[in-house]
Amino acid sequence: MTVQVVLVHGIRTSATMWRAQVEYLENRGNPVAAVDLPGHGARRGEEFTLDEAFATIDRAVRDAATRGPVLLVGHSMGGLLSIEYVGREDPPPVAAFIAASCTSIPRGVGLAAYRFLARRFDSLPDRGLGLTNRVLDRTLPPETRPDFGAGGYAFDAQDTALASLSVLDLLASVRRIRVPLWFINGQWDQLRVNERLFVSLAPHAELIVVPRTTHLVTAMRPRVFNALLEVALTTIEAST
Repeated sequence: MTVQVVLVHGIRTSATMWRAQVEYLENRGNPVAAVDLPGHGARRGEEFTLDEAFATIDRAVRDAATRGPVLLVGHSMGGLLSIEYVGREDPPPVAAFIAASCTSIPRGVGLAAYRFLARRFDSLPDRGLGLTNRVLDRTLPPETRPDFGAGGYAFDAQDTALASLSVLDLLASVRRIRVPLWFINGQWDQLRVNERLFVSLAPHAELIVVPRTTHLVTAMRPRVFNALLEVALTTIEAST
């Protein structure tokens, strides 16, 4: 059976961030669903809640699982949510999992500092969009630069989403994951702080650090990330 892929985006962005991966997967012949979380992308204006975020992921996974084994891929906030989702006591139908740019525990001083900075940017006349664009212009290649903001930015959902992450019990969830798992981080990713802890707790995990890459590993080096998708896909295919 053909491997199905579900992609879950990070905070503020949307399903459009995955365009390079969607193109690669479609050319490979793998059906792919890139979801928009509540309050993001085509769903801006909705309230962000954890319940609906998990329901969004679950609907996409269970729909895909009717057609074949599922590879779930999450980036940043989408990766954190997906860790909690895959690590449920009653595991969902996921055959393998890629958690990108999300090996940090979103609590305490770190989360408070992130929320403080996000609020400061949000208080600017353009909500920090000018600075965001300048950074993306300098760090992302032309092939993916338009994709990151193509679905709009979820400014209104950002603080609620960040605050909600503090209730996740990620370490307990990581311990329960029994499917092949890859943690993928950029070398310069600020969320690498707990990567060794996460790997030590996950019985079926590998850590891959992509050189000369920031938090936006999927967009900054899309061909490398697609090659890592290939590793996961061939792993699933070899076991079915």
